[in-house]
Amino acid sequence: MVRSIKNPKKAKRKNKGSKKGDGSSSSAIPSMPAKVWQPGVDKLEEGEELQCDPSAYNSLHAFHIGWPCLSFDIVRDTLGLVRTEFPHTVYFVAGTQAEKAAWNSLGIFKVSNISGKKREPVPAKPADDDSNMDSEDSDSDEDSDDEEAGGSGAPVLQLRKVAHEGCVNRIRAMTQNPHICASWADTGHVQVWDFSSHLNALAESEADVSQGASSVFNQAPLVKFGHKDEGFALDWSPLVPGRLLSGDCKNYIHLWEPTSGSTWNVDTTPYIGHTSSVEDLQWSPTEPDVFASCSVDGNIAIWDIRLGKSPATSFKAHDADVNVISWNRLASCMLASGSDDGTFSIRDLRLLKEGDSVVAHFEYHKHPITSIEWSPHEASTLAVSSSDNQLTIWDLSLENDEEEEAEFKAKTKEQVNAPKDLPPQLLFVHQGQKDLKELHWHAQIPGMLVSTAADGYNILMPSNIQTTLPSEL
Repeated sequence: MVRSIKNPKKAKRKNKGSKKGDGSSSSAIPSMPAKVWQPGVDKLEEGEELQCDPSAYNSLHAFHIGWPCLSFDIVRDTLGLVRTEFPHTVYFVAGTQAEKAAWNSLGIFKVSNISGKKREPVPAKPADDDSNMDSEDSDSDEDSDDEEAGGSGAPVLQLRKVAHEGCVNRIRAMTQNPHICASWADTGHVQVWDFSSHLNALAESEADVSQGASSVFNQAPLVKFGHKDEGFALDWSPLVPGRLLSGDCKNYIHLWEPTSGSTWNVDTTPYIGHTSSVEDLQWSPTEPDVFASCSVDGNIAIWDIRLGKSPATSFKAHDADVNVISWNRLASCMLASGSDDGTFSIRDLRLLKEGDSVVAHFEYHKHPITSIEWSPHEASTLAVSSSDNQLTIWDLSLENDEEEEAEFKAKTKEQVNAPKDLPPQLLFVHQGQKDLKELHWHAQIPGMLVSTAADGYNILMPSNIQTTLPSEL
């Protein structure tokens, strides 16, 4: 798997170019009808550029924190368990991939004033003017009407940095105590940090004051453990606070058990069951002693820490490297995996004993899958990112419905010439970022996704993501 970011370049803060397409936005009115562009299928002719349709999003913003980040995590906050009203505020942790090892840092940051608006998935009447084709040259897709739906203007970024030795391969915040974060370094070390002081400072800061955070804090980690090699696999248990797994490129997996709120006992005898690099780890959402791993050897293994240091079961999952896995927390029998050959699969773990547990397999992407994650709000929905610069959202409950399709075309008057060979489960395609590396759903803001790439971050809320919310909301 190609994990590093090619030729990392530090973004300049004065650059506020649009991230909404593979080219700059333009206010020129196209003379041809809008057409969906398919990467790998359609080619851009000389002089042509891609334009994003802002009406496809309830919210779309772009930002960066300097050096590109291979990994980040969304930090749980106390602003509300289910938030639906704009503007939104989100807290993050991330790790950089700087040009020189000494320039790296961990970023703890807050993005506030994330504006947006609710739109109908199907327009009430066809647009007969140019209102939906105009797009501004800023970093968000919002227009003046957004004030009715919760704010306008660009998001406000406030950032604090902690010095980090080497590039950050992966970073994860603990679900139960989100100020505790673990980071994987390319030096071969896994470190656990307490970022409570930084998160508290951000929470107390003025929301309308942008902070570039030129200074870097020197802070010692709570604990530091050296693997035999660098790695990327890292996961906190959702059921046992403080329990952590880390896996490396030598195929070793180590279990971390908390001994207090700030100390850990790392088992130096590794779990061994793969023949190549361990790429990703996922704890079971329902069984506190069970976890899954995937590897360059093409296998997925299921482990039970009560049964020793070998897998309880292992099976061939893909013909190429298995880069990422995601265990569905709303339907715990479902495990998703993404491969270096661009395919991703869904397995029903209840069918493992019967042999073929694959219930869905997709070959839409033609380049390596770099991230995959189930929605925390819809059991049948998951998001996928790929090296083909696409972030796709899938709803496995969807099937072709000719009557519904005819009704949709009647309402839209065939304004969009959609390709006919797309899988019916493909709900949304987001483009415009280069070298996509990781994505996460926001567990407290239904429908919000965040992605990181070589050219920075996108925050997006597609307008056709229908999330079922509790009735009292």
